Amino acid sequence: MSSRLCLIVDDSRIIRKVSRRIVEALGFDVDEAADGAEALTFCTGAMPDVILLDWNMPVMDGLTFLRRLRTLPDGGRPKVLFCTIETAVDRITEALAAGADDYVMKPFDGEILHAKFAEVGAV
Repeated sequence: MSSRLCLIVDDSRIIRKVSRRIVEALGFDVDEAADGAEALTFCTGAMPDVILLDWNMPVMDGLTFLRRLRTLPDGGRPKVLFCTIETAVDRITEALAAGADDYVMKPFDGEILHAKFAEVGAV
């Protein structure tokens, strides 16, 4: 089976580190980006299978990144999970309308992330 790639996009190094541990345990190769601009550059070179995406980041936020990702060649392929502290229904609806496949509330653990990956068909 070919390896699957997950890109973790979060401005918090600690969140990226914790997420990496969980996602690697699910059998994914992992790359990281600290903001949406860095993630977009990454995706133009290598399109990941799954993207864990933070909402609020400097340089380029998650929603802007997501809208731009979906316009790239093959940019509709990755499963995108927003990882956020946003709880407002209209914000979550906005993320789903922009092309997110699902969302995960922070803080999350391995069990929650595995269930979300399963829901979107990533595992």
